[in-house]
Amino acid sequence: MTEIKLYNSKTRKKEVFEPIIQDRVSIYVCGPTVYDRAHLGNARPVVVFDILNRLMNHVYGDENVTYVRNFTDVDDKINATALSRKEAGAEGTLEELIAERTEETIGWYLGDMAALGALEPDHMPRATQYIAQMIEMIEKLIADGYAYAKDGHALFRVREFENYGKLSGRSVDDMIAGARVEVAPYKEDPMDFVLWKPSSDDLPGWDSPWGRGRPGWHIECSAMSYEILGDSFDIHGGGNDLQFPHHENEVAQSCCAHPEGEFARVWMHNEMLQVEGKKMSKSLGNFFTVRDLLEQGVPGEVIRFVFLSTHYRKPMDWTAKKAEEAANTLRKWRGLTAGIEPAASPSPAVLAAVADDLNTAGALAEMHKLANAGDAAGLLASGLMLGLLGDNLGDWAQGPDVDLSAFETQLFEARVQAMESKDFSEVDRLKSAFVDAGLEVRMSKTGVELVPGAGFDAKKLEALL
Repeated sequence: MTEIKLYNSKTRKKEVFEPIIQDRVSIYVCGPTVYDRAHLGNARPVVVFDILNRLMNHVYGDENVTYVRNFTDVDDKINATALSRKEAGAEGTLEELIAERTEETIGWYLGDMAALGALEPDHMPRATQYIAQMIEMIEKLIADGYAYAKDGHALFRVREFENYGKLSGRSVDDMIAGARVEVAPYKEDPMDFVLWKPSSDDLPGWDSPWGRGRPGWHIECSAMSYEILGDSFDIHGGGNDLQFPHHENEVAQSCCAHPEGEFARVWMHNEMLQVEGKKMSKSLGNFFTVRDLLEQGVPGEVIRFVFLSTHYRKPMDWTAKKAEEAANTLRKWRGLTAGIEPAASPSPAVLAAVADDLNTAGALAEMHKLANAGDAAGLLASGLMLGLLGDNLGDWAQGPDVDLSAFETQLFEARVQAMESKDFSEVDRLKSAFVDAGLEVRMSKTGVELVPGAGFDAKKLEALL
């Protein structure tokens, strides 16, 4: 069996993976809060842990892997959107409008992630389906002295859990000194976090021993993972922005509620995403959703390839140049593998790279070697394991059905004239226009070749002839 090594955030080292139950793998990944379209950064953990799921399916068999990714559908932003719709005259109760918004955004999310080649998890629980289990867990924490109720709230006593801070490598006192913690009259200690909070009459709520209210964010994943995977499971994943406080709080409340288990044995965290070297921000104008890119003509397979080009534990920089290079590579690979059957298994070198802490960048480097060697069957089998080169991602790589010969002739003739007149302004204008339309311009002494890229837009060419 292939040896898998994973970097464990809890121990801060790479370890040989051994499942708790022999030959069976359990994975829990924190999913989205479904209040709007998923932005590009939201998609990175989806692709990262889709690779993990695919690796485990390949090594252990998909029938022996349980992959869970939740939906948080209890959130103030969801409530605010529903309330604004109601105030604008939408029909239905607030609860109905909230449910409508949730269904809408979950549908968007699943559609966008499928466009990136991500397999759907085995379980996709919604927080609202597990309210009773959350209440039960909170009651146990209170009964055992790890939590308390006050003023309609239930809160976890952080100092009662001696290992608090070990996952993120912080001490409680340092957290208080260096972090913004909420000081509230219902808290015994500033670091205590909310398990349950009151709901006003105009917000969704559920009856509980502490009054009508709704759960805090952290308790959701603890309750859902316990109900589906039990008190101990193999891998917990998510973005590194969740390591503190979300994952730290999950560890505390889960280990106190179920001390007989170990909760998650391995913790995996992916790094964040930048755009053209800068943090993605609406104020910088570089914020966009997955759907934005897809509608701009960037194929989902290209987005996936760019993600895989950087190791998951390193910051990833999305650039237009990387997308163009990915499109060219994938177009070449799809040309090589068209009409052939994949090999019985992926290349051993590709599999070894992925099994070494999801080294997808190394795996792609090995795939370049397969392409250069003409091993199309091995290339296709390796690509399929990485979620690339499959029929599910469409025929975008065949290129648009547009005759570019007239544009190639136009640029070639302009270049011939420029060589005589030494005035290259028309050549530069045409090249700039072609690049803006999403074409790669390849010029030589004998001619011009225009190659459609991922963002090719034929309409932009109409005014050039």
